[in-house]
Amino acid sequence: MKVMVTGADGVLGSNLVRVLLDRGHVVRVLQLTGTTSPTLDGLPIEQRQGNILEPDSIEACMEGMEAVIHCAASTQVFPAKNDFIRRVNVEGTNNIADACLKLKVQRLIYVGTANSFGTQPDAPELANEQCAYTSHVYGLDYMNSKREAQELLIRRVAEDGLPAIVVNPTFMIGAYDSKPSSGQMITALLAGKIPGFAGGGKNYIHVRDVAVAMTNALTMGRIGECYIVGHENLDYRVAFERMAKVLDVQTPTRLLPDFGMVGFGWLNSLFARILGYHPAVSHELAQICCHFHYFDSSKAQRELELPQTGLEQAVEDCVTWFREHNMIP
Repeated sequence: MKVMVTGADGVLGSNLVRVLLDRGHVVRVLQLTGTTSPTLDGLPIEQRQGNILEPDSIEACMEGMEAVIHCAASTQVFPAKNDFIRRVNVEGTNNIADACLKLKVQRLIYVGTANSFGTQPDAPELANEQCAYTSHVYGLDYMNSKREAQELLIRRVAEDGLPAIVVNPTFMIGAYDSKPSSGQMITALLAGKIPGFAGGGKNYIHVRDVAVAMTNALTMGRIGECYIVGHENLDYRVAFERMAKVLDVQTPTRLLPDFGMVGFGWLNSLFARILGYHPAVSHELAQICCHFHYFDSSKAQRELELPQTGLEQAVEDCVTWFREHNMIP
C-alpha cells in the first residue's frame, strides 16, 4: 500500500516508518518545510516538504497515496494556553481530512492520545474508549485540542464518509527518540536528577508496539472507532524501580507529597514565565503526576493485534539508541 505519513521524524513516526517498510509498504513523508529528519536518513522513502496548515502542500504530498497516517502534532504543554497548538492540532487535522476526502484516500489513521478519555484521577481505575473526557480540568490546550480534533474526525466519518480510525497511545518509550521526548525520563534517571516519585501513575507502552498497531489499522479495525493503545499501568514507584534496574542506577525511594509536587510545579511555571524558558515540570504537569492515568487497551489487542512488549525492553531499546548516537555516556 502507498502510505503518506505526517510527523515521521518523531519517536513514533520514526518507528512507524520502519514498521511500514518492513511490511512492504511504499512510504512518502510530509516533512515540515525547512526542517531535516536525521532519524529517517538512509531509509528508502520519499520526502516532501510542506505544512499541515497549508492545504496545497498537503494535497501535493498526498496525490497518489492510498492511505494516510497523521502523526504530526504540537505537543507543547507550556504555556498551557497557546493558540498555535490548537491551529496545528485541530485546523491541521481538518486540512488532512479535507485532502483525504478530495483525493479519495482509502483510509486515514489519526494519532490521538489516551488522555482524550477520562480517568479517575484519585483512583487507579482503568479508562476505556467509552469514558467521557475529563482531562479538561488541567487546562492544557494540548489535551483539549487533541480531543477536539478527535471529535472532529469522528463527526466527519458520520457526516462526510471520511474513512478514519483513531489510535490513542499512552506513554511511549523506545528507540529513535532524538529530541528526546519520553526519553527525558530515562536520561534524568541516569543522571540521578529524579529525587523521588509522585503519588500517581500512568500507562506505558513500547513505541514500536504502537507503530505495529497503527500499521495493522491500515487493514484492520473499524472505521469511526477509537483504539486506546497501551500496555502496563504502573504507579511511579514501581515504574522507576523497573527502569532503574534496567539502567543499573539507584531507584528513587522518596514519595513526594502532592502539595509539594504541585507547589514545585507552580514555582517552576512562575519562574519560567519570568525568565522565558520551558520548565521540565510545569504546574499542570505536576498536577497530572499526582493523579492516576490508567487505561484498558483490550479493544486494540483484539481488533488491531496490539503487541504487549514489557517496559524493560522499551527502556533497553531507548538506552541502546541513545548510546549509539552519543546522547548519553
